[in-house]
Amino acid sequence: MANIAVLGYGTVGSGVVEVINTNHDIVNKKAGEDIQVKYVLDLREFEGDPVQKILVHDFDIILQDPDVDVVVEVMGGVEPAYTFVKKSLQAGKSVCTSNKELVAKHGAELLAIAKEHNRNFLFEASVGGGIPIIRPLNTSLTADEITEITGILNGTTNYILTEMAEKGAAFEDVLKDAQDKGYAERNPEADVEGYDACRKIAILTSLVVGEQVDYEDIHTEGITKITEKDFQYAKALGASIKIFGTSKKIDGTFYPLVAPVMIGGNHPLFGVNGVFNGIFVHGNVLDDVMFYGRGAGKLPTASAVVSDVVDAVKNKDSNIKTIWEQKKYTVGRFEELPNRFFVRVKDNGNQDAIEKTFGEVRYVKAPEVQGEIAFITDTIKEGEFAKRIAALPDVYSVIRVDL
Repeated sequence: MANIAVLGYGTVGSGVVEVINTNHDIVNKKAGEDIQVKYVLDLREFEGDPVQKILVHDFDIILQDPDVDVVVEVMGGVEPAYTFVKKSLQAGKSVCTSNKELVAKHGAELLAIAKEHNRNFLFEASVGGGIPIIRPLNTSLTADEITEITGILNGTTNYILTEMAEKGAAFEDVLKDAQDKGYAERNPEADVEGYDACRKIAILTSLVVGEQVDYEDIHTEGITKITEKDFQYAKALGASIKIFGTSKKIDGTFYPLVAPVMIGGNHPLFGVNGVFNGIFVHGNVLDDVMFYGRGAGKLPTASAVVSDVVDAVKNKDSNIKTIWEQKKYTVGRFEELPNRFFVRVKDNGNQDAIEKTFGEVRYVKAPEVQGEIAFITDTIKEGEFAKRIAALPDVYSVIRVDL
């Protein structure tokens, strides 16, 4: 028998218990032995819930129990999760987590501790919810040199942008709708400002390069400045607007970025809508591969966590090799990253100024929009673009373009 302890009985934690109970037979068959939830740690009480029988409020009870083989951390945040996970690994217990903040900040260190104690630190659910992406990067795509990972990594923002595109609604109205439906938190900052996607692309880039990529080094922009007028222009172009977490290898160096992008219908992520996530990977041998599914939610995320539990049980006394060293990787300078840009400015008869600033551009017209000029630049480095756009007055909008 393999005993597990679940730290946190919120949305994902209760989902983990539910998945193990609902799919008990198939989970046990794949693990090769009976998996039982021995403890659930939470500060709250859950009267009327069967979990109350195994509920504890003191982490040391779990830490000091030699019969606990696997600890599932689904508390979120860095502390006390980091302390609990580190102590668990040092006590000879494997750990499975969905905590992207923890993994992005301390993943390399925790992997090293797990290796030292011949245990495992597994985090499939930290990126893409129920979509398998961590395991494929570690096992299925190991023959390839990965040159790009680009993903719609946040279901909340993808839902908001999809609704804005389909209904012509304003950002504030769609955000409220998303909150009412439970897709967005009451404080949606981590989602709408791109911080959630930033941590996820930091994790994926770290796994690709095999070294620590600090999310603080990744230029990040959210979706709060996207308007219904931007979507009117996108419609005129047969395009859509998504927020990407992307990391591209250019001249031997990876350049990670989180920002809205206007994409055409031939882009592999064009049809990823609503709360769904999609992750595109390019390898030098494999070429293109896509991962698609529900990137968040109670049961999809819990399913990914339980799949890690099964792996941890199957490898009780052996470490699953994951190459992610603690040495810091130096990402490419954001200012040197080449991009094309969609720009909207007030129509002051300043077309000459636009062409003097950017050279030859592609003008875009949307029948519904008056009183402004919109155009798409040629490829230009981010730093140079910032200097040039500062010279133009009355800039309404700037969105990167992949058309």
